[in-house]
Amino acid sequence: MKIFTRYLLRAHVGPFLFAFFALTGVITINMLARRLADLAGKGLPTDVVLEFFVLSLPATVALTFPMAVLVSVLYTFSQLAANNEITALKASGIDLRRLLLPIFVVAALIAGGMVWFNDRVLPESNHRWSQLIIDIGRKSPLFGVKDQVLNRIPTADGRSFYLRAARADPATNRLWDVVIYDVSQPRVGRTVYADSGIMAFNEARTDLLLTLFHGHVREVDMDQPQLFQRLDFDRQMRRIPGVANELQIGSEGGTAYRGDREMTVAMMEARMDTLRKSLRDVREEAYRTAQKDLERAAGVRSPADSAAKDQPYSVTPPTDPLIAARQAHDQLNSSSSRVADLQRQIREYRVEVQKKFSIAAATLVFVLVGAPLAIRFPRGGVGMVIAVSLLIFAVYYVGLIGGETLADEGYIDPIVAMWAINSVMLALGLWGVARMGGELGTARGSAWDDRVERVQARVARLFGGGRGA
Repeated sequence: MKIFTRYLLRAHVGPFLFAFFALTGVITINMLARRLADLAGKGLPTDVVLEFFVLSLPATVALTFPMAVLVSVLYTFSQLAANNEITALKASGIDLRRLLLPIFVVAALIAGGMVWFNDRVLPESNHRWSQLIIDIGRKSPLFGVKDQVLNRIPTADGRSFYLRAARADPATNRLWDVVIYDVSQPRVGRTVYADSGIMAFNEARTDLLLTLFHGHVREVDMDQPQLFQRLDFDRQMRRIPGVANELQIGSEGGTAYRGDREMTVAMMEARMDTLRKSLRDVREEAYRTAQKDLERAAGVRSPADSAAKDQPYSVTPPTDPLIAARQAHDQLNSSSSRVADLQRQIREYRVEVQKKFSIAAATLVFVLVGAPLAIRFPRGGVGMVIAVSLLIFAVYYVGLIGGETLADEGYIDPIVAMWAINSVMLALGLWGVARMGGELGTARGSAWDDRVERVQARVARLFGGGRGA
């Protein structure tokens, strides 16, 4: 049996390597074709182009490794069945499920290596790749904007603005849940809130242009706080002159902002702990705001307000009930949006953590799914291998992406979302493995072919007998 085990493992090496390099090449070429516009016409040296290519490979390898395992299992077992080696093993009294043990052990080693690869190598390569894209592009002002951070926007005349966005998309220059703090005038507080916005530079790349949607501007004079002003707008264009390229990242090294796909599991766990603490703080702040508003409506003065009144530089709360109620309403709405965004970020990190493990585990699932299918349809050949592989890949990755979307939106738990498709395929694979050894197919035909032929024979006899009568 040891001899056959070595023979079986060697039979998998060739198809695995061919499938791995072929799939990696196809996906890489497709990726480079989409990124060609970012590289063309920039006069990049050869080493930069080569680095761009090398750093893009780990993200592709993370997908093609499980795919190559499935292709090699399908091809090898279908060849064994087509050459009647499976029939000879069954005639010798060997349990076909025993054949899966060495393949499963090797797949487990590959899965363990992929867990380490997805957690250590892939995030770092993704981070360096994204930084290289930024350095090559240097076209978008959003490259310097970090999510959930007060981003300082200095100007040439010494004024300062601060911008915070719940989420920023560098590909489209789009911002969501935008807040701009204008501190250019010491005695005037001006804050702009918007549901979303778009950032761009002017043609000379000296001024920052902000197009904001569905928001309002709050302005208060510290000398006359009772003259609080609020201006609502559906669309507003704001120009911040003299920004130049300050928002673009030059070289931050390891301190640059990392997205969820650029973090290890430990980094994401630490980030989730920070987000959970922020979530508790926002909820407590919203509770205090609602409590103060209720006390104000009931005519009860809270101890905090009483203490603030005795302070020499405190700002007197607005006496107009409508203004006070509107301020409380705005603060509660802002807190609600902040809570929803924090919860979404936590879900996205949880999804990414589970994805690192679920994609690695797909290597084991594909072994259990591929071997029974290959033995059941021995006459399929290369065509069957390609067709079945594409079908399983499509189902698996559609399930994975669909689960990720549902989990990000909060419809299902991230653990369920990332492991559902693995669980379904595992159940099908175990069912197929349990039936291994009961196949009626050979290289000359399969059980399905025999059933079809028997049905055709019965139909022919039925109609043939009718005509003879």
